[in-house]
Amino acid sequence: MSSAEVGSTRKPLPPGFFAIWSTVALDLVGFGIVVPILGRYAERYGANGFAVGMLFASFSLAQLIFAPILGRLSDRIGRKPVIMLSLLGTAVGSFITGAGGALWVLFLGRVIDGASGASVAVAQGAITDVAEPEDRPRLLGLLGAAFGIGFVVGPALGGLASLGGEHVPFFVAGTLALL
Repeated sequence: MSSAEVGSTRKPLPPGFFAIWSTVALDLVGFGIVVPILGRYAERYGANGFAVGMLFASFSLAQLIFAPILGRLSDRIGRKPVIMLSLLGTAVGSFITGAGGALWVLFLGRVIDGASGASVAVAQGAITDVAEPEDRPRLLGLLGAAFGIGFVVGPALGGLASLGGEHVPFFVAGTLALL
């Protein structure tokens, strides 16, 4: 079969897929926005290299802990409410980090953002809910593309946003999550 024939027999995307994909893409753009500036921003509050590393790790550790919790919660109350709540948490975490004031506040913001960022696992579950078994690999691959977009577009936006001040990328990331 030629690639043209394969493309013509492919099913359309299931209803709701674009909303899930967009949510993940915006969430990861928001994550990518803060990556280039977080270390420099934390130094403003007295962070050394170890503290900056722990700041980045706290986000990932919170994701590790909260991914199964949010997954179980989404099984009980539904995927959409958990994803919406997670996006709100991401916005709150970003705004807290942007407001700063002290190093512990940055940690608080990153932990809240990381716990909320565990919604990616919920989004993957939502994709498997709406997709036929034969379409799941393709749709999960497209969801993986949202990661790539976030990791490419996010740092570029973060660099531009930081021209307005070191705190601005966090507010941009929070605003994207609210959208």
